[in-house]
Amino acid sequence: MSTYSVTRSTVIPAPAKDVFPLVNSFREWPKWSPWETVDPDMQRTYSGTEFGVGARYAWSGNRKAGAGNMEIVESQEPDVIRIRLEFTKPFAAVNPTTFTFVPEGGGTRVTWTMTGEHKGIGKVFALFMNMDKMVGGDFEKGLTSLASVVGSGKA
Repeated sequence: MSTYSVTRSTVIPAPAKDVFPLVNSFREWPKWSPWETVDPDMQRTYSGTEFGVGARYAWSGNRKAGAGNMEIVESQEPDVIRIRLEFTKPFAAVNPTTFTFVPEGGGTRVTWTMTGEHKGIGKVFALFMNMDKMVGGDFEKGLTSLASVVGSGKA
């Protein structure tokens, strides 16, 4: 069984208290998530708590968006958020995802990490696709967008 990890990080020129809430509530993700625009007709469902541990989000969209759900399983403001990310389409996978927020040079270093295992059809897929290359660019776009939202004051 092979495992993988995708990590991207950036310094956002704002305190963690201004950045953390945008990640800690899935209702805020449409403002910055790189996947929110993949399918304009994507169906979204929010459940559980509004933010923090127990907040849930499910989506179902076109082939590119796929389907799945996320749940915040740990939230320690302003340091870390851990998410259980589960894809159900195009293929099943569970990818633990972590956001960390560390003060750096008058701003906050935000690090986004997703880990996973190549199983079943995913093992075959992994022979041809590099997860870091496939998802890393999206993480970079998301972090840039997150910084833009914080900087615009529209948080």
